Amino acid sequence: MAASGESGVDARLRQLNESFRCVVCQNQSLADSNAELAADLRARIRDQVRGGATDEQIRAYMVRRYGDFVLYRPPLKPATWALWLGPFAVLLAGAFAMWRSVAARRDLNIPALNADERARAVALRGDEDGEGAAR
Repeated sequence: MAASGESGVDARLRQLNESFRCVVCQNQSLADSNAELAADLRARIRDQVRGGATDEQIRAYMVRRYGDFVLYRPPLKPATWALWLGPFAVLLAGAFAMWRSVAARRDLNIPALNADERARAVALRGDEDGEGAAR
């Protein structure tokens, strides 16, 4: 049953190709990319699998050649902290900016309207009773 063994190799190739980022497209896996370099890398991975290389040896080759960025799940180390922690830092910075904005608005001291300003506002709204009743 050669077809059974071939499907295992195909599944392994698909898994490997999906675990690497296309260095040209950057937002697609090697499996999804139509770039010429991605096709070359898929062929190289296929050759390595047929040559008996382990998944770890193939990953090491790809990282040696293209850096940790080629991995969809790069290891957590100082060189990749920005990849892992960057989104959380941006989220925290946005939450802090929002908190500051809300706090600044809360501390605003808006003076109450005097009698003349209140009468003008009532006239502009067209209210007779000044209560803002719905029409």
